[in-house]
Amino acid sequence: MNFKIKAIKILSPLLIILFISTLAKAQTGKNSLKIVSLNGTLSEIIVSLGLQANLVGVDITSTYPASLNKLPKVGHNRNLSAEGILALQPNLIIGIAKDIKPELAQQFKSAGIKMMLFNQDFSFSGTQKLVLAVADSLKQSHKASAIINKIEKDMATAKPFIKPNIKPKILFIYARGTGTMMVAGNGTQVQKMVQLAGGQNATTGFKDFKPLTAESLVLANPDVILLFDTGLESLGGANGLQNVPGIAQTNAGKNKRIIVMDGQLLCGFGPRLGLAVAELAKKLNTK
Repeated sequence: MNFKIKAIKILSPLLIILFISTLAKAQTGKNSLKIVSLNGTLSEIIVSLGLQANLVGVDITSTYPASLNKLPKVGHNRNLSAEGILALQPNLIIGIAKDIKPELAQQFKSAGIKMMLFNQDFSFSGTQKLVLAVADSLKQSHKASAIINKIEKDMATAKPFIKPNIKPKILFIYARGTGTMMVAGNGTQVQKMVQLAGGQNATTGFKDFKPLTAESLVLANPDVILLFDTGLESLGGANGLQNVPGIAQTNAGKNKRIIVMDGQLLCGFGPRLGLAVAELAKKLNTK
């Protein structure tokens, strides 16, 4: 009897130590995932899944939430070097397939770093699929539905501002000063966003982007000109935009119909898709 009591007294502290050790290992395993995200939309999804603490580095398009700006930046997702990324010692790198050069992916593979590449389609269903794919890959599938439901609710707030019979012509100008000005054509994120918000792209007949000219600007004659907030700032604000050749001859220029939005919000097609559609729709139909 005495032996049993002594055995229990001896084993109890050992069991406690074993329990604490097991718990510590489980916690360490949970936090051992170190992610570098090479896309702003993927970074937003990771944060929405509650894994921001696992991010050790992001690309420069990862601007939301603002807390991501405290993390090391590894460059733009289309102009990356493996050295800077590997220096952060990640064990998982996440990116969009079309943005990652094969030779870069091979460098990560040679270094023994796991890489997950996703396809992105610029639509509501495409955003759903991306959220589900990332959540599933990170073993967070149970959190995906809440993110998608939030997108749907946000998009519903855009409906009062969308008028099916009125589709204003919108010209998106990508500007980095007057020396770099491009307009968006077919297949771009901007075109898809404009359509979701109840507008139509003013420039068609070409894919992606092409340089802006005064002649094409006057020919397109947009009702509204859309820019990133940073783009308008690079032109010297609204007054600077009015000085761009051809702007004053358009309906948008004459009526001073200019809309600015945050670039990642407008083109991200991620967890804030519904908010972006609602904001653009409201600005299109509120003078």
